[in-house]
Amino acid sequence: QVQLVESGGGSVQAGGSLRLSCAAAGYTPHMAWFRQSPGKEREGVAADNGGGSTTYADSVKGRYTISRDNARNALFLEMNRLQPGDTAMYYCAADQRPTFFSQLLQKRTYKYWGQGTQVTVSS
Repeated sequence: QVQLVESGGGSVQAGGSLRLSCAAAGYTPHMAWFRQSPGKEREGVAADNGGGSTTYADSVKGRYTISRDNARNALFLEMNRLQPGDTAMYYCAADQRPTFFSQLLQKRTYKYWGQGTQVTVSS
């Protein structure tokens, strides 16, 4: 069992920035950030495969940056130029099973999930 705890959410105005953190109790190679807003499916926004490769949803490319500190088992998400459409609960996810790179932004790839941190962007 890998416990994940997110932090760093909050309320910002459009154009602002936030940095989310995820503390993991143990190392898992595949880690990702997902988000979910009311009435919508949970969607993958950024993922790291543990081998130096990352992938992003088209909606956040150029604005979000995922990074990790393996020494601290920590995952981060730097979010810039935030828009009202980015408002959602953001979740950290992790898994250790082999997976294809193309599946890193799919919910079914991940066994472990955090409780989420709320991000609210006002116009």
